[in-house]
Amino acid sequence: KKQKWWGEQSRFRVLTQIPRGRGTQAEQTAVLRTGACPGFTAAHLLLHPEVRSQVGRQRETPLYLQSRYQLYLAQADAQPTEAETAVWNQVNAVLEEAQTILAELQSYTGAGLEIREAIQNPNDLQLQEKAWNAVCPLVAKLKRFYEFSLRLENALRSLLEALTSPPYAPTQHLEREQALAKQFAEILHFTLSFDEFKMTNPAIQNDFSYYRRTLSRNRINNLQLDAESDVNNEMANRMSLFYAEATPMLKTLSNATTKFVSENKTLPIEDTTDCLSTMACVCRVMLETPEYRSRFTNTETLLFCMRVMVGVIILYDHVHPVGAFAKTSKIDMKGCIKVLKDQPSTSTEGLLNALRYTTLHLNDDTTSKQIRALLQ
Repeated sequence: KKQKWWGEQSRFRVLTQIPRGRGTQAEQTAVLRTGACPGFTAAHLLLHPEVRSQVGRQRETPLYLQSRYQLYLAQADAQPTEAETAVWNQVNAVLEEAQTILAELQSYTGAGLEIREAIQNPNDLQLQEKAWNAVCPLVAKLKRFYEFSLRLENALRSLLEALTSPPYAPTQHLEREQALAKQFAEILHFTLSFDEFKMTNPAIQNDFSYYRRTLSRNRINNLQLDAESDVNNEMANRMSLFYAEATPMLKTLSNATTKFVSENKTLPIEDTTDCLSTMACVCRVMLETPEYRSRFTNTETLLFCMRVMVGVIILYDHVHPVGAFAKTSKIDMKGCIKVLKDQPSTSTEGLLNALRYTTLHLNDDTTSKQIRALLQ
């Protein structure tokens, strides 16, 4: 007999009568409405033992996903437990620096004028020196960005180890270690933000290309020696590969995730992909459900959720053998793409481009024509 969730039922009566996957989305959502059960919030749901025992059977229901979002993705004040503290402190130090990195990148103006003047007047040594003096501190800044990507890679690895280690399943980790899950989301938010700024700033590539050409020509010997002590040829080669990528930070994290999976052969790959697919699902549900989306207080929160969703999709596509676009994928790609396309193009075009150009399996035969058409 089908059980009702609402009416004049007490909080715990409602909690203990949740049907096992048989309710519609409207019915599942009804239990969260204040009219159905005053004082009841999504956070109460996972606290009840009867509900927790049904997690395995209800893993993909909108109610469960919404509840999980309330527990870890939207909580800016999630505090680490004692077991999380060591990893949390390591990652927090990286995230604090991330804000400075983003601010410096956003204000990066380049040395375009000085470079143009130097190129147009190759025999004017004063202009050559002026361009060199303008470029060198900018290249030092680009070096800091590159070195930060290595620290971000280490932070991501620490989080992956914490969120996928036995004996708990990834979904249990996301519930138990909410502070670390929040940090994982913040890393993805930073990564997509960094790459968006980089893609729209051609001065970065122009400055670095001029720097390398000048080093090769060896035309300003004294200044070249000073610069090489900070950015030598080997470092310049590594930086060149990094900035040649359209989305260098995302590429770094994708490689790091793939490496993590390949190096931990005793860890089932599903432990990593389930963690990523769950985060993608909760982001999609929060974005496409008006009741929950209305709680976003500003545009930046909306962008945060979209960037995290796209970030985990790309990581999933790099790690999973058949990728995120196959029919067997645990990520609803049609729903995720539709959510992005429903937003103003000014805020999502960069994210859609990331799905188009930084995923591995979009053009595979296993990708449906509908999904390909959505990303045209």
